[in-house]
Amino acid sequence: MSAANDTPKRILIGKIMGAFGVRGELKILSHTAPETALLRYQPWTLRDARGREWQVSGAKGRAAGKGVVASIPDINDRDAAEALRGVEIHVPRSALPAPKPGEYYWVDLEGLQVETIDGVPLGHIDHVFSTGANDVIVVRGERERLIPFIQPDVVRQVDFDTGRMRVDWDADF
Repeated sequence: MSAANDTPKRILIGKIMGAFGVRGELKILSHTAPETALLRYQPWTLRDARGREWQVSGAKGRAAGKGVVASIPDINDRDAAEALRGVEIHVPRSALPAPKPGEYYWVDLEGLQVETIDGVPLGHIDHVFSTGANDVIVVRGERERLIPFIQPDVVRQVDFDTGRMRVDWDADF
């Protein structure tokens, strides 16, 4: 039996920013480090603004300025490449290597229950975003809280076995 929530977790690893040149190459904003690492994780699931999805394999590319220039099969001219502007590039979480100790993929943190070091439940992690200075976890419970992901000062423990994160955070804040 398969349920909708059995779908493997996917990670957004890049976004097509438009055409590069006239031969169908694409300018891609990569969310991987190094930027060209997104070429290692294939096949890609492409998702457009309307929610339509399709898979592509065989992407090839190179670093270029502040991103990656890539080609994918069947995209052979500038118009076809430009039509993909804004399309997101996703891969299954299982395609990525295991994170190093003390490091986490944001998607792995989503859904964890968050409690204070005193055991006060705050809610669950809805998502994580970066401010540039640090990452921030968005915790949804009886209300929304924005908690900086600063280890070990704020985030004291991440336990995937129990599905919990313990934080040094005032429950009234």
